[in-house]
Amino acid sequence: MFGVKKGNTPQSSIDSLIGVGTRIEGNVIFTGGLRVDGEVRGNISSENGHEGTLVISEKASVEGEISVGHVVINGTVIGPVIAGESLELLPAARVTGDVEYYQIEMQQGAVIQGRLVHQISAKTVELKLASSN
Repeated sequence: MFGVKKGNTPQSSIDSLIGVGTRIEGNVIFTGGLRVDGEVRGNISSENGHEGTLVISEKASVEGEISVGHVVINGTVIGPVIAGESLELLPAARVTGDVEYYQIEMQQGAVIQGRLVHQISAKTVELKLASSN
C-alpha cells in the first residue's frame, strides 16, 4: 500500500477465528489478528485501536462498530468502521455506515453507504511550544 512505514504493517498471522456457522452477540476485543467468517452482533476492536488486523471474509457479517488498526473487508458490515492505519475493501465488501481511514484501498465492486472521512495522521503528535530565553 501507499506510504506504509515499517512498524505499521498489518499483522501477518491470524491468532483468532470466528468460524462459519458461529454467531457472537456481544463485543469482541482482541490482540494480533482476527478473522471473521461467521456473524458478530456487537462492536469489534483491538486492544489498542491502532494495532491489530481484522479480516472479514466474504460470507461474514458484522453489526456494530469496528475500531482496529488494519481492516480488510470482503463481507457485510452494518455500522461505523474506524481503521487507524489502513482499510482494504475487496470486491464483495458491503459497508453501511461511516468509514474513517488513514490509508484506503477499494477494489471495483465494493460498496460504501456512508461518509468517507480521511484521518490526517495515523498517530497523534504532541506539539510543544519553543521555550524563549
